[in-house]
Amino acid sequence: MLFDLPDHETLYQALLARDPHYDGQAYVCVATTGIFCRLTCPARKPRRENCSFQATIGACIEAGFRPCKRCHPLQAAASQDPTIAALLEALDARPDIRWSEARIAALGHDLSTVRRAFKRHYGMTFLEMARQRRLREGFETLAGGGKMITAQHEAGFGSPSAFRAAFARLLGCLPSELRGPAVLKASWIATPLGDMIAVASETHLHLLEFTERKALPAELKKLRQASRGCLGIGRTAITEQAETELAAFFAGRMARFQTPLHQAGSAFSRAVWDALCEIPAGETRSYAEIARLIGNPAATRAVARANGANQIALMVPCHRVIGADGSLTGYGGGLWRKQRLLEIERDYRRPPPASHQPSEALSGGPLPPPAR
Repeated sequence: MLFDLPDHETLYQALLARDPHYDGQAYVCVATTGIFCRLTCPARKPRRENCSFQATIGACIEAGFRPCKRCHPLQAAASQDPTIAALLEALDARPDIRWSEARIAALGHDLSTVRRAFKRHYGMTFLEMARQRRLREGFETLAGGGKMITAQHEAGFGSPSAFRAAFARLLGCLPSELRGPAVLKASWIATPLGDMIAVASETHLHLLEFTERKALPAELKKLRQASRGCLGIGRTAITEQAETELAAFFAGRMARFQTPLHQAGSAFSRAVWDALCEIPAGETRSYAEIARLIGNPAATRAVARANGANQIALMVPCHRVIGADGSLTGYGGGLWRKQRLLEIERDYRRPPPASHQPSEALSGGPLPPPAR
């Protein structure tokens, strides 16, 4: 991209003004709706803290957002390329189809041409775009109280067994195991670095993980056991708070989270997690430094294990722990995300302009650690 995005406030003002100068160069992702739009979208404007901005459509889709049905952000590329227009129309007309290269070829399209066109305009292939929207559609249908068969069709699965299998691969259980009255509720949160699963009660956040984390099914199984099977799908006030704070974090306005957290673990693990929360945004620590901070300098390996067992990503910032030699070490969400998070947090170290000093609550200043 030759176009560098301006700061969040500039883009938000452009969104309010429906400034056409940014059309095709910046898109707004709205955390509370899971939708991304052009800045000229005529829809009601979201609150500042619920917005993040991306330079490409592909980045919006990879972050888990769906295109707006009012401003049609995919339309510009579609109007220029008949192949793109035909496939997008087919995708919208038949959400029940499980797309494959064979099906694309059967429609008379050249596979290499389709791949190049979608990568050029959207930064992802057509098949990646189709897959991205499938499972989330089904999950959100269930979260809204929809029927299983409706969720299956929304996700584009041809059979109940295929939908259940895909769901189980992601969450480690069948959809039917997450239905009914629940003490804990799982929900889907879109972020600029990809979709996350959040599990919350009415008072605390119990889990926050990127959907690709390999340990996610096992972590959810533990929560189901701890809640005696009372784990369902839906949202709570805590989920809403977490989503709003994550949007503010990625927008560069909030380095310290206030969502109340609950993590089950040994006294040692909780000491490590508390120490992680004390690492300022924009700084890193080694495992050995964390061990010294908790008064157990010989426990470097145990610190690493506790760091890896953390199941509340970002808010308990295990990504701020690196190797003693300064290298990036393992991260359940992927090393590329760890690198990107550290890059994002470097901006929190830069002092704000003197005329616009934010309050401590938004600047990541000396606030109490998250409740546990």
